[in-house]
Amino acid sequence: MTPAVDFGKMRSRVIAWALFDFGNTAFYVVILTVGYPLYFREVIAGGAPNSDFLWGMAFSLSMACVALLSPVLGAAADAGAGKKQFLAAFTALCVAATAGLWFMEGGMVQAGIVLLILANIGFEGGLVFYDAFLPEISSARTYGRVSGYGFAAGYAGSLITLALVFPLYAGGFVPENLMNVRMSFPVAAGVFALFALPVFLVLPDAQKHRSVDLTIITAGFRRTRETLRTIGTYKNVTRFLASYFLYIDGINTIIIFSSIFTRETLRFDVGEIVLFFAMVQTSALAGAALFGVIADHLGHKRTLVITLFLWLAITCTSFFVTEKSAFFAVGIFAGIALGSSQSTSRALMSQIIPADKKTEFFGFYSFFGKASAILGPLVFGIVSTWIDQRSAILSVGLFLLAGLVLLRRVEVPPIPKT
Repeated sequence: MTPAVDFGKMRSRVIAWALFDFGNTAFYVVILTVGYPLYFREVIAGGAPNSDFLWGMAFSLSMACVALLSPVLGAAADAGAGKKQFLAAFTALCVAATAGLWFMEGGMVQAGIVLLILANIGFEGGLVFYDAFLPEISSARTYGRVSGYGFAAGYAGSLITLALVFPLYAGGFVPENLMNVRMSFPVAAGVFALFALPVFLVLPDAQKHRSVDLTIITAGFRRTRETLRTIGTYKNVTRFLASYFLYIDGINTIIIFSSIFTRETLRFDVGEIVLFFAMVQTSALAGAALFGVIADHLGHKRTLVITLFLWLAITCTSFFVTEKSAFFAVGIFAGIALGSSQSTSRALMSQIIPADKKTEFFGFYSFFGKASAILGPLVFGIVSTWIDQRSAILSVGLFLLAGLVLLRRVEVPPIPKT
C-alpha cells in the first residue's frame, strides 16, 4: 500500500482535520501573537513597566492549568469517552472567552488576564485531542506529511486572518481606533468557530462513546496513575518528552513575546508588525509543507535536529540585529523553523508512542509542552525587566540547546514498508 493510496482513502478526514488547524490559528495569530499582546500591554496595562511580567505570568498560568489537565483528560478519552466531546468543550471555551475580549478596556488588567487564561486553556486543551487524531487519519509512512498539511493549513489561516484584521489595526492603538482593534477579537473567535465545524461533522472517534461523568474521569485518573507508575518502561518516549519539554519552551517563549519585542526593542509600528507576521506565517506555511515531506524521507528526528539548529541561529542573530530590514530576514527563517519544528515534533511523537495509549500519551505530550511554557515566559519576563529584551531572547537559546542535546538520545523505530 503506497502513501498516496492511504491519503486518498482518508482525504475528506484529512481535509476536515486540517481545516480545524486553519481555524484555530486565528486565535493564535490575533490573541497570542499580534493583536492582543500589544493591546494588553499598551491599553489594558497602560504601558506599565511590569506589563511584560504580567503577560508572561498570565500565559504561564494558563499553560500550568492545561498541563495538569491534559494527561487525565487524555486517559479519560482513551478509556471510552471519545476525543470529540472533549475537543468540542475546549473549543467552545476558547471561542467564548476570545469573543469576550471585545469588552476589555484600559485598566481592566485582572479581567483581561482571566479571559486570556480561559481562552488559552480552551485553545491548548483542545490540541491534546486534535493531535491525537493524527494516527487515525494517516499511516506511519505519512505522519510527517499529514502533520505538515495541518500546520500548513494553519499558517494559511493565519495569513487570511491577518488580512481580515489588518484594516482594523491600520489606525494604530490610539484612542479613536481602539474599538476597531477590539473588533479583531470576535473576528478571530468567529473564524475559529466556523472552520472547527468540519472536524465534528466528518471525523469519527475510534473509541466507543460514553458520557463524560465522574466514572470516566475516575478511569482517566486510574490510567494516568498506571502510566506514571510504568512510564519508566517507555524510556524512548520519556527521552523525547524531556527533550520536547526544553526546546518547545524556547519556541513558545519566542512566539508569545515576538510582537512585544518588535514593538519595544525594534520600534516597529503596527503596520510593520502585521507585515512582519504575514511574512513569518507565509514562510511557516512553506516550512510545514516542505519539511513534512522531507521528514518522511530523511526521518523525523534528523529533520527536527536541523530545525533546532536553525532556531539557535535565529536567537543569536536576534540579539545583534538593530535594523528592521535585517529582522524581516530573520522572520522568514523563523517562520520556516516554526512550521517545520511543530510539524515534525508531532509526527515523531506519533511514530514512537504505543498504539493503545495514543490519546493518553498525547496528553503527556501536551503536559510536557504546556508545563515547559510555565518557565520560559517567566524567565523572559524577569530577564527583560532586570536587563533588556535582547538579553531575554538570548536566554531562550539555552532551552533550545538543552533540548537538542537530549534529542540525540531518542531512538526512532523503523517505518513499515507497507
